[in-house]
Amino acid sequence: MTDLTFGALGVPAPLVAALAADGKTTPFPIQADTLPDTLAGRDVLGRGKTGSGKTIAFALPMVARLGTSLAGGRRRAGRPLGLVLAPTRELATQITQTFEPLAAAYGLKVTTIFGGINQKRQVEALRAGVDVVVATPGRLEDLMKQGFAHLDAVEITVLDEADHMADLGFLPVVTRILDKTPTGGQRLLFSATLDNGVDRLVKRYLQNEVLHSVDEAHSPVAAMTHHVFEVADTDAKHELVKTLASGTGRRILFMRTKHHAKKLAKKLTEQGIPAVDLHGNLSQPQRDRNLAAFGDGSVKVMVATDVAARGVHVDDIELVIHVDPPMEHKAYLHRSGRTARAGSEGDVVTIALPGQMDDLGKLLRKAEIRVAPEKVVPSTPKVVQLVGEVAPYVKPAPRETKPQQGGGRSQGANAQRKRAAREERAAGVAQPAGQGRRSRGRGRGGQADVATAAPRRDRSGRPAEAKAHAPKQGGGQSRGAQTTGAQRSSSSRGSQKQPLRVGSLVSPNRNSRTNRRAQG
Repeated sequence: MTDLTFGALGVPAPLVAALAADGKTTPFPIQADTLPDTLAGRDVLGRGKTGSGKTIAFALPMVARLGTSLAGGRRRAGRPLGLVLAPTRELATQITQTFEPLAAAYGLKVTTIFGGINQKRQVEALRAGVDVVVATPGRLEDLMKQGFAHLDAVEITVLDEADHMADLGFLPVVTRILDKTPTGGQRLLFSATLDNGVDRLVKRYLQNEVLHSVDEAHSPVAAMTHHVFEVADTDAKHELVKTLASGTGRRILFMRTKHHAKKLAKKLTEQGIPAVDLHGNLSQPQRDRNLAAFGDGSVKVMVATDVAARGVHVDDIELVIHVDPPMEHKAYLHRSGRTARAGSEGDVVTIALPGQMDDLGKLLRKAEIRVAPEKVVPSTPKVVQLVGEVAPYVKPAPRETKPQQGGGRSQGANAQRKRAAREERAAGVAQPAGQGRRSRGRGRGGQADVATAAPRRDRSGRPAEAKAHAPKQGGGQSRGAQTTGAQRSSSSRGSQKQPLRVGSLVSPNRNSRTNRRAQG
């Protein structure tokens, strides 16, 4: 098997040259097993562990078929000849990156379609005509409903990570998409497992398929070394995470929630360990920027949720750290599969508190991983060995000073009027005595003093001065003519009973003073 080459497997010479230019000369086991059948046009079910090289295993037969004269005619708008379905945008992007140098050997055009971004560029690419579409199911179905994509010309269809699509609930959408492809086309399905309905896809859409399995579907990579570190409390866990992240090699730290992933990446960066985060709350440009920084080595630490556990392939990741243990064993295996890829070696560390040890033990048994837990601190020899050479401290970039809410200077029209009024009042206070205060009215800054200013009015329209001098109701005085106490007492003694007047609310035996008050 060591002397086996891609050319010996039947791969066309232009593709062999493209692979050699990228340093790929010897096929991996799943590639060596599947290529003779896929190049012959047969339906294939490929089951391989993560990191086994499945992408090239289906990219080569698709490009070889579409790049020859056997392909179905000239390129047409909105009607691709090849279709690859992937569960996540990250995986779709990386599949496209693998396809592009191979497709360039035959002048084929490849485009990526996924959600989370504006569809304008994707629609323009379809209208211009493409040969291969790499897509996530949801966005592709949206474009099909809008009439921008038609699958009646597809000659070869690939489902990658079909088991993950099932976990995400995409199988109904995948079924509707596959129903739109021609029945006689070639179909390749690659999956780590066949549970959660993937077996139904196989029975329904693959015809006389050939099964190729290079290893058990759920087995861990043999080159991985697994460690379980038990820590006393949360503070000890934070110190251990910081120590493990301080090495010079690439490492991925997995968290359970988006918030904690973002928080940990920020904290590590502030501690002099540059880190980027990868999770579902990031926009596509942010994801691309963080992945690029991690891929080119400018940042050695990535803190991610399970969104990075599938399809994110970066070479030479030497350490995977489960800061938060996953919920189920398949997630553990896919997280761990970011290291020890394509025959390389790697270490996997799971950090657990005492209360998590029982659940973690059950999870590892399901994953068929046997490892003895160890109680450690940052200075434990095994921890020091995993860290290796410590990276130099990197001073974090200064934070951008953002004005606090309410401390900025609004430029709205209302705010400008208020500022002008405040400045006028301040100028009026600063004037020498005798020159008077300026008006406080809006837009009346040119009025010089109180004498020339318009009188202030309350909400009822009355001048404010009249309201100030008006007697309070219930103060004991009538709103009529003012009288002295002697006049009121003599009037009270000499008054006689008066008949009830129309509109009066008082009885006729009340005195005149009370009647006047009641009548208002």
